[in-house]
Order: sequence, then structure tokens, then C-alpha cells
Amino acid sequence: LTNKLRAYKLQEQGLDTVDANLKLGFLADKRDYGIGAQICRDLGLRDIRILTNNPKKISRLEVYGIRIVEQIPLRARPSKHNIRYLRTKKYRFGHILDEDL
Repeated sequence: LTNKLRAYKLQEQGLDTVDANLKLGFLADKRDYGIGAQICRDLGLRDIRILTNNPKKISRLEVYGIRIVEQIPLRARPSKHNIRYLRTKKYRFGHILDEDL
């Protein structure tokens, strides 16, 4: 949690979420989807519909044997408070977001 606050502070100073994490010595996105995939398998879920804009999340779950039958995008209305964050997600992480960002 402390490192998350440090990253937020760096973002307030002008870094985007990727550069803030890298400056703190972390990967741009260090999430691991293996546990989530294991839980899905334990529950008997092999084919799922997923709410995400993150194509990496889809490919990572598929590596663990979870078949994505539908990707449902999440819509966020851009505002002055989130536009930089959404642009970072789109252009640096490849998230599937509206074209007008």
C-alpha cells in the first residue's frame, strides 16, 4: 500500500502510471492471473465472459486454460481527472478504449 501511495505521488508530479512504477523499481504491470485462473478452474469454469479492456488479461487467462468466449468492454467517460490515466492504459498498455482519447 505504501508503494501504491508513492506511485500516486509520482503521478501527481507528472509521471504516468507506467513511469511511476518503473521509477519505484517495479514492473509496469506485475499482476499475475494464475491464481484467478486456478479459482475459475476449481469452480468448474473453463469458458467465461470477461469484463475488461485489457487484452493482456485475456491472453494470460488463456495461457492457464481458461477460454474467453466473450470480452465485454468497460466504458469510462473521460474527464479532466482520468484522461491521462485512460490514455496511458490505451497507448502504453494497449487497452481497448474509445478512439477519441
